[in-house]
Amino acid sequence: MTANTIIIGVDTHKATHVAVAIDANGSRLACISAPATTKGYLTLESWASALGTIAAFGIEGTGSYGAGLSRHLLAQGHKVVEVTRPNRQLRYQHGKTDSIDAEGAARSVLAGQAAAEPKTQTGSVEMIRHLKIARDTAVKSRSQALVTLKTLIINAPASLRDALDQIGGKMALIRHIAAFRPGAITSTTAPAKTAMRALAQRWLALHDEVQGHDKALEHLVVARAPALIASHGIATMTAAEMLILVGDDPTRIRSEAALAKLCGVCPIPASSGKTNRFRLNRGGNRQANAALYRVAIVRMRNHQPTLAYVSKRKTDGKSNREIIRCLKRYIVREIFAHLCRPETTPTPA
Repeated sequence: MTANTIIIGVDTHKATHVAVAIDANGSRLACISAPATTKGYLTLESWASALGTIAAFGIEGTGSYGAGLSRHLLAQGHKVVEVTRPNRQLRYQHGKTDSIDAEGAARSVLAGQAAAEPKTQTGSVEMIRHLKIARDTAVKSRSQALVTLKTLIINAPASLRDALDQIGGKMALIRHIAAFRPGAITSTTAPAKTAMRALAQRWLALHDEVQGHDKALEHLVVARAPALIASHGIATMTAAEMLILVGDDPTRIRSEAALAKLCGVCPIPASSGKTNRFRLNRGGNRQANAALYRVAIVRMRNHQPTLAYVSKRKTDGKSNREIIRCLKRYIVREIFAHLCRPETTPTPA
């Protein structure tokens, strides 16, 4: 870094962003507050450019409040570094203000503590993420509606419950309830029918919404990662989860070990003194970790190479839980080859 090179740290919020500039020696130069709008982004960029040659922007919350600013700066060709929230011990010692947090973000970039590249959030993977969020919330609401409907059926008047018990099949029962005509609320069954009909119609509407999201997601995922979808045990939702984790720019993930760490399937050193051991990693993206677990379980049922591996590891004295952890690491290697190194041919676990 030259003498006139600067680093900008940004503390992001919903309405405003606070930025602090430091030079190559770590001296604080200036501070600015700009609105979180396109005009504010331009103002912040012009202010930074007037101070010197910009080496990088260190931004907190590039996936939330800082997403708009991050996309704007990346589109202008600036280097953007994702900064995690400040250390709590340092915050306890030095206090907390927006400018202190912004300066801390800049110093993290200068010291090399923050080096992660943010997601671009401009390609098909961002569309997949949006659709999956809508689908997941619809699935959750649909489940809640069904649980409540079953509770109402159990507590319904005896005559109504006996009639509903004669209907076989979940879908047939829900459609039958959705077609109820409660009439005037003059009997004990009319309020129950009204509530049941509302829940059944809500379930059907959410079911149609989920199916629509599934079709759109399948189209996007197959177009983005056809080889990954063709792998044994990896369905649309699993592939979508891994694509969201990797992002639109797969070069962000520099090695399969980095991807394993993002998924929380790499062991963590826990050695001390004469004790040399590793402990289970409970960090990383837990949705991606759960997706890897589902793939491992499916392959342990009917995937011949996986069955051979399981048999070998059981002979070595490994438990099922330990074998699943090993399998998840192998599956990450395969996913990395498909998404981040598409020119290679992965070997299934």
